[in-house]
Amino acid sequence: MLRQALHELTLATRGRGLYEFTRDVEALLSKHGFKHGLVTLHLRHTSASLLIQENADPDVRADLERFFARLVPDGDPLFEHTCEGDDDMPAHVRTALTTVNLGIPVSNGRLALGTWQGIYLWEHRRAPHSRKVALHFVGE
Repeated sequence: MLRQALHELTLATRGRGLYEFTRDVEALLSKHGFKHGLVTLHLRHTSASLLIQENADPDVRADLERFFARLVPDGDPLFEHTCEGDDDMPAHVRTALTTVNLGIPVSNGRLALGTWQGIYLWEHRRAPHSRKVALHFVGE
């Protein structure tokens, strides 16, 4: 019989960067005893995003940061929306280019991630923030 559970994680960031929280999701999965199903994650913000990315080599995360800094630089005169600083609109664009939703299958009580994959919150603002991620588990 299918069951479902809702939960919210609060993740503190120290500013721009990728913050892995795979273990937090795994702990909730274990707590609720789901063996098979789907977990959906939704980030409740518009200036950060969610990402499944390599968690073995930190150079990957640094390279992603450098690429996005080149693609959507802070302080670009193209942007009018600067209410919260010169990193405000670039953070929104970076979120639009990535995603705020992830769906991950659950198989045999484990997230069906690849060997080197982890779940990340990608903070696009320079200042620290407290970010909320809603999780919805459905399965058996």
